[in-house]
Amino acid sequence: MGNNIVFDSIAIIHSPYKEKFAVPRQPGLVPSAIAELEILFPYDDINAFLGLQEFSHLWLVFIFHKNRNPDKWSPTVRPPRLGGNKRLGVFATRSPCRPNPIGLSLVEFHGIKQVNGKIFLMLSNIDLVDGTPIIDIKPYIPYADSKPQALAGFAQLQPESLMQVEFSTEAQKAINLLEDGYPELQQLIIEVLQQDPRPAYKKTKEDPKKYAVHLLDFNISWINAGSTTTVLDVEPLV
Repeated sequence: MGNNIVFDSIAIIHSPYKEKFAVPRQPGLVPSAIAELEILFPYDDINAFLGLQEFSHLWLVFIFHKNRNPDKWSPTVRPPRLGGNKRLGVFATRSPCRPNPIGLSLVEFHGIKQVNGKIFLMLSNIDLVDGTPIIDIKPYIPYADSKPQALAGFAQLQPESLMQVEFSTEAQKAINLLEDGYPELQQLIIEVLQQDPRPAYKKTKEDPKKYAVHLLDFNISWINAGSTTTVLDVEPLV
């Protein structure tokens, strides 16, 4: 076998995260992040999914398709968890900038939907940007995959500090008007911004910058002051 290995995409994710910024750095942090996994031809044979509904969680093997320089990698990276100041070996981290840009994500599985001959897996608690190609799907098996006593280096404990998220009067009015069509929008915004998606070095100093992100069909803008995030506006993009 040669050094080059080619994989087919078997599915593509339809996610509320329309850009890399503000995607949670791990799965399981934003329960309201609901997604559909569209199975691609010729893998859209329902027989390939017999028995899958007996599982509550799935492993998705995916490609970091948004990497700016996919052909470049560095032996060391700066994990955001360490404030972006300390370097570790790339294989001691989950950095997307890897020799092979492959990721692994544990997601919650809610069933299979068939629409116009297409197959979709219904998922939540995702950390994948919209359009991410999936190269494999595997069931999560607790007795084999869960190791509560495992050592996890710099990431042994879940991050403690969550931002307090508030909404300006204007933003709250916009949310209220959208409630019928997007009942989970406010909770999704809260869960995403609680993770404080800013670069790590911004979190230890005053930061007057106004931030914005494309989430679902909206541009969400906010500012930060200390441990509080204030959503300024929720603007439709369609």
